[in-house]
This record gives sequence, C-alpha cells and structure tokens, in this order.
Amino acid sequence: MATMNISMPDTMRDFVESQVGERYTSSSEYIRELIRHEQDIAELRAKIMEGGNSPVVGPMDEVIDRLMHKLSGDAR
Repeated sequence: MATMNISMPDTMRDFVESQVGERYTSSSEYIRELIRHEQDIAELRAKIMEGGNSPVVGPMDEVIDRLMHKLSGDAR
C-alpha cells in the first residue's frame, strides 16, 4: 500500500482525530472511507449521465416525454 502525506490546518486535523475516536481506528481509515464515498458518488454520477444520454424506450416513453417537456417549460 502506498503512503501519502497530507497537509491540513489544525482545525481539520482536530476534526479527523475526533472522527477516529468515534467511528474509525485510524486517520488513514477515515480518509480512505471519505475517498471511497467520493468514488461512489462519481460512479453514480457517471451512471446517471449514461442513462440520461441513452435513448428512451419501452412503455414509459410517453410519461418520460411529458416530463421532459414539462421540465423544458413546454406544457403538454
């Protein structure tokens, strides 16, 4: 496993240390958890964008079409 040094203000360091005592066993574990969370968000955003860019098909076409028109300000 690679090592990375991170500089931060004392107030942030104090916060990290308070989290270590409450839910985590080390500051490294806490930071890894934050990074995993950000990775999950990035993956979810990518999937949402992929879905938004895909063609609309199936029985929901009409409903989705109405919603898209409503969102664009074109009431049907």
